Amino acid sequence: MGGGVFFFWYFGSPKFTDVGYRPDQPIPYSHKLHAGDLGMDCRYCHVNVERAAMAGVPPTSTCMNCHKMILPDSPKLLPVRESWATRIPIQWVRVHEFPEYAYFNHGVHVRAGVGCETCHGTVSQMEKVMLKQPLSMSWCLDCHRNPDPYLRRPDEITKMNWTPGPDHDAFVARWKAEKKIAPPQDCSRCHR
Repeated sequence: MGGGVFFFWYFGSPKFTDVGYRPDQPIPYSHKLHAGDLGMDCRYCHVNVERAAMAGVPPTSTCMNCHKMILPDSPKLLPVRESWATRIPIQWVRVHEFPEYAYFNHGVHVRAGVGCETCHGTVSQMEKVMLKQPLSMSWCLDCHRNPDPYLRRPDEITKMNWTPGPDHDAFVARWKAEKKIAPPQDCSRCHR
């Protein structure tokens, strides 16, 4: 009985269900500045997104690639410099998190042509990243049943404010056939 209450209390919490969830981070990192104003590609920081199950958060060394030279004495970046000096990773708070009983693979979705914005929203306009989609089973299944509106060309995966072009239907038909895209809808594919 207690386990059931805990299950629904924890996995029904805002961390897993509330669109708009926007936790404070240990460092006020602006995706709007980096991905938006500066135009940095998502894959610069999230290097594993095309290959791994998890996109991952960047190590401090990724931040320091630029911040050794850009704003090296900024008080806002003191925690980054301390992390770099001590080799203790920055403890970022996850925003997009699936419950442990659900399996999701970023690499499979990105290689299939699902853009970052589909699940994460227009991150390039967010000062603080927030949950834009519910990441619920029904939300995922809606996309698996009809992925066509979300499939993009590989060079458009990280493009924000993307809209399908006039040849989208023809592209999707070719792409799905070439990549053998048939999103699973059976329980065991996501619940392992």
